[in-house]
Amino acid sequence: MLKDSLTFPNGATVANRFVMPAMLTNSGLDGFATQDTIDYYRERANAGGMIITEYMYVSENGGPAMTWREGREQLAAYDDKFIPQLKKVAQAMKRNGNKAIMQIAHTGREANYRAMRGEKVYAPSAVDYPFLPYRVHELSDADIRQIVADFGAAAKRAIDAGFDGVEIHGANHYLIQQFFSAYANQRTDDWGGSLEKRMNFPAVVVKTVMAVVKKYAPKDFIVGYRISPEEIHGENVGYTWHEATQLINKLTSETKLDYLHLSMMNYNSKPGDALLMDREQAAAKFNDSTKPFATLFKPYLNGAKEIIVGNITNGEQAVAASKLADLVAVGRENLIDPHFAEKVLRNDENQIVTILSAAQAKKVQLTPGLIDTFSAATPGMPITRSADLQSLHQGFGAWNEMKYPHNAEMK
Repeated sequence: MLKDSLTFPNGATVANRFVMPAMLTNSGLDGFATQDTIDYYRERANAGGMIITEYMYVSENGGPAMTWREGREQLAAYDDKFIPQLKKVAQAMKRNGNKAIMQIAHTGREANYRAMRGEKVYAPSAVDYPFLPYRVHELSDADIRQIVADFGAAAKRAIDAGFDGVEIHGANHYLIQQFFSAYANQRTDDWGGSLEKRMNFPAVVVKTVMAVVKKYAPKDFIVGYRISPEEIHGENVGYTWHEATQLINKLTSETKLDYLHLSMMNYNSKPGDALLMDREQAAAKFNDSTKPFATLFKPYLNGAKEIIVGNITNGEQAVAASKLADLVAVGRENLIDPHFAEKVLRNDENQIVTILSAAQAKKVQLTPGLIDTFSAATPGMPITRSADLQSLHQGFGAWNEMKYPHNAEMK
C-alpha cells in the first residue's frame, strides 16, 4: 500500500503514500530562505511523494515564531520580495518529480521573535497567558480581515513560485487554531463566542485561499488543511474532537479541500491521549472513545484524503499507519535520514540511519539552526543523537534558551 500512488480530488497524483510534514528549519534570514534552506530541502526531495515546507508566515505581524536569534528564523511569504527565494525552494523540493507543498500560517500569540525585538504580538483576544513572558494584543476587525487577505496573497505567491499546492496551518496553537479555541478566543463579535462564530475565521481563510487557487492556479493545484484534533490542557479546554469534526465537516463540505492533515504526537492517537496524566478527572471526561482520531475524522472528510503523522520510526509503524489513513507523514526520522521512505519502499529498512551523529548531521544537510537546536545540552526537541553531536554546538542556544528584553511589551 505504501508504494501505491494516490490521486487527490483535484486530479493531482502523488507517487507513493509517504509525506514529509512541515518542520521548522530555523534557517531564514529576515524571512528569506537561505542557501542552507535550499540545501536542506534538496536533500529531502525523495522523502515522500509529497513534501511540505515549514510554515511560512503570511503577514508581517504573523511571525517569526520558535526563533531565538537573527539567522535562525522562520521563513516568510508576506511580500512579493520573497518569491525569488521561494522559487529556489520549490525547485529543490520537486527536482525528482515529487509534489512540493507550501504551508502557510499566521502564528498569532506564538510570534516570539517579535516580542524579543520589542514589537507587539497579536491574537484573537488579549489573554494573559501564564506560559508567555510577553503581552498579547487583540486584533481589530480590520486587522483580521487583512490577515484573511494575506492568506490569499500568500497562496498566490506559492503559485507564482512554482509550488504544487498549499497547506493551510490550522493546528499547533497558531492563529487559526487560536480563533477556533474557546480558551484563546474570548471575543463577542462575529469572530468569536459560539462554536459557529469561532468557525468563521478558519472558514473564511479557506474560502479565500480556494478563490485565489481557482483564479490563478492549475486545476491540479493541491489545497490541504492541518488541524490538531483536540485542544485540552488540564482545565483549559479550547475544543474537543467533537467540535473539531464539526469544523472539518464545514470546511470540506463548503469547499473542495484535497486533504486533511491531523497533527498528532502519535499516528494512532485517540481522544484524551494528550492530556496530562495527573488530570484524572479531565481524562475521564474527555477520553470518550477508543477509536483513533484517524478513524473518527473520516466520516467528515467529504472526499478529502487524510494524512496522519506522529512517532512513525520504522516500516512496520508506517504500514500500520497506512491502514488508518490515506497518507503517512514521517517527521523526525527524515531529519536524521531523509532517505527513510526510499529505504522502506525498497525493503532496505536495515539501512535506515536512526541516530543523529555529527557526521550524519553534515551529510544530510541539516541547517546550522537545526544543528544548534539538537546539539544543545538540552535539545529544543527530542531526537535520538550521539554524544559527538554536541561538538557542533556553536553556543547560540536553542528554543529553550530564548531571551526577552525588558520593555513596555513585556508583562
